Amino acid sequence: MDEKVKDYTISREEGDIVLTLNVKLSVLYPNPEDNEDIFEKIVDAIIESGGITSLVIVSDRNYIYVKDEVDLFNDIADKYKGLFQTDTVAPFGVDIQRDFPHEVSMFNYVLYSRFKRDPIGAFVYGSRAIREIRVKVERSPSDEINQILDKFTKLVNALSSLLIVKRAMQYILGYKVGDRAPYKALLKPIIRPNFTYTRIMAEAPVSAVEVESYRIPNSDNSEVTIYRIPGVSSFLYHLMPPELALNVDEYNLLDQVRASFIDYKPQENEFVNPVRMREVFFNIGKDLLEELNTKLKYNLPFEQLTRLANILVRLTVGFGIVEVILADENVEDVYLNSPIGDSTLFVKHSKYGECRSNIIPNAKEVDAWASRFRLMSGRPLDEGHPVLDTELITENLSARVAIAQRPLSPYGLSVAFRRHRSSPWTLPLFIDNKMVSPFAAGLLWFMVEGARTFLINGTRGSGKTSFLTALMLMLMKKYRIITVEDTLELPTSSFINLGYDILSFKVQSAIVGEKGEMSADEGIRTTLRLGDSALIIGEVRSLEAKALYEAMRVGALSNVVMGTIHSESPYGVFDRVVNDLGVPVTSFKATDIIVSTNKIKSVDRLTERRRVLNITEVRKEWNKDPLYENGFLDLVQYDIASDELKPTKALLEGESYVVKQIASNVKGWAGDWDMVLDNIYSRANVLDSLVKYANKVNRQFLEAEFTSKAVDKYYDIISNLNEKYGYAESRNILELFNLWLNTQK
Repeated sequence: MDEKVKDYTISREEGDIVLTLNVKLSVLYPNPEDNEDIFEKIVDAIIESGGITSLVIVSDRNYIYVKDEVDLFNDIADKYKGLFQTDTVAPFGVDIQRDFPHEVSMFNYVLYSRFKRDPIGAFVYGSRAIREIRVKVERSPSDEINQILDKFTKLVNALSSLLIVKRAMQYILGYKVGDRAPYKALLKPIIRPNFTYTRIMAEAPVSAVEVESYRIPNSDNSEVTIYRIPGVSSFLYHLMPPELALNVDEYNLLDQVRASFIDYKPQENEFVNPVRMREVFFNIGKDLLEELNTKLKYNLPFEQLTRLANILVRLTVGFGIVEVILADENVEDVYLNSPIGDSTLFVKHSKYGECRSNIIPNAKEVDAWASRFRLMSGRPLDEGHPVLDTELITENLSARVAIAQRPLSPYGLSVAFRRHRSSPWTLPLFIDNKMVSPFAAGLLWFMVEGARTFLINGTRGSGKTSFLTALMLMLMKKYRIITVEDTLELPTSSFINLGYDILSFKVQSAIVGEKGEMSADEGIRTTLRLGDSALIIGEVRSLEAKALYEAMRVGALSNVVMGTIHSESPYGVFDRVVNDLGVPVTSFKATDIIVSTNKIKSVDRLTERRRVLNITEVRKEWNKDPLYENGFLDLVQYDIASDELKPTKALLEGESYVVKQIASNVKGWAGDWDMVLDNIYSRANVLDSLVKYANKVNRQFLEAEFTSKAVDKYYDIISNLNEKYGYAESRNILELFNLWLNTQK
């Protein structure tokens, strides 16, 4: 129930008492830390209506003050009311007013003009006034001057007992009455644009130490600052989105246009193509903004209206500030924990690990997101189906989305976003960040070309899917690729744009399957009827494992088969595939190579780096348990002391059955191990040269577009050398590749 009182309302709901103060847009500083008129209005409202638990000031933005700040205002109101129950505020006699007008004027100034508007200034001014009066008492003592001193002392004592004055003591030395700096230090509102429900803590904690600051491209240069807070183990990811940088005219335009969108509810069929829906909303919003801009004579330029239209789309049919965060290339995951609104949004940063943020999501907004994801995916989200796995795809970003609700998540919705890189990961990028060595990358490239079967294993977030993508880029474009996923994570559209022949299948979710979707095992079997293709499985989770091994046993004879699986070691892969997923031991031998990835933490465990730990061959001469029958052979191993991935003695001495099998199908390689190693080293040297050249000339050369171009060039060089000399030596390949590389700018 709301009780309207002047220009504010008091709302009482579920134990909360919220004071909402409406301030005209014409007021330059609508917040109490800057404006003493607003400060006094808040105190007066509390005096009239009683104590509050939170304060919201509605103006160009919403300024939200929580318990610590609100307690300061409640305390001022209580102490001020308390004064009027004593003789401290009783009027001075006529004689005193006549004989001591200056002292009476100072008293009235502190009590009536400063106490509720500027209690810190009132305390400082009153303390100085008392010292002046005491000098008069010493020079000319009288009952009248002593009476003034007594009342003034009681007034200043009341001021000194205020919480806000006690907390401001460190700022009082040299303080000038009227200075609002102490209030700015003590009052830190959460700022929320008035057209969104998400709250933003605009100021970092006073004790926070800045570690790094950068801007996010493709997000109107939103600024991110990473802070370390003493005594707190996690870093603070502090985001200043474009919404907080708008001026009053921009806010007004955006608010009015958004209000006109509120009544429009997109139809379910519109969510089938969310990218198209966003384009439509952008165009409509842009037209409305231009029309209103002309009508109100704001004269905002075209670029600003485009920026406002982008913000409008995010806040209406998009996913708010989460989209800004997901545009940050340094972000890997975004978490919203239930109950929504009780804690900040969390961010998994590639450099600083899991960070708290300054963003507090709102339950109403997240509910709307969940409904949108349900419609976009065509999958249910209700008590009977409390989990939804889907994806978020816009023109600028892609992410995997996992949503849980009641009864699985007893306190309501929780959401996790796994951000996908805007451009596919590449082996040069992984060499650059030391996840893999040039030699290991060259070996894997050799095996991809040799049509081997791979499983990439690791824990969640270890980089399995990203590494799978990088290996896909090493396939020659003449081969067809079919991907099978239950949630789209592989960057199929990027591969299409790069000229690959690629087909994407989306199958039934392993967590919550729907009858309208084909099961994963049937999807995999279907690929075998679609011609000779490289087969890529996004993740091996469940019953599709048996179908995958059928594909491996067939695919290993024609083209590469690759997939990812959750496990910590090669033996963990065997245990999961055979014992958990029911694949026969003999079928497991169809696996040629297991690539193990994981996260290596720093000594203080605050940061982590991803590394390939092993490239392991699955041998074929064992019967029951590869661990006890030497069924695994490490070809490359990670050395944590040197932070390097090194070839094993077994590989260098020619003990790899898989490498020999590949060599046996190439004229001139069979029986010549030195020539096989030379070919592996040639690939390693080509990749290493590319990385070094990219860091010297243009880091964009590490990306998928140039990597794909470089792979094509490598095969072109090999073909020309074979045609001219009958073979291609490593040194000749590298020389010609470097000559070409030096022409690229």
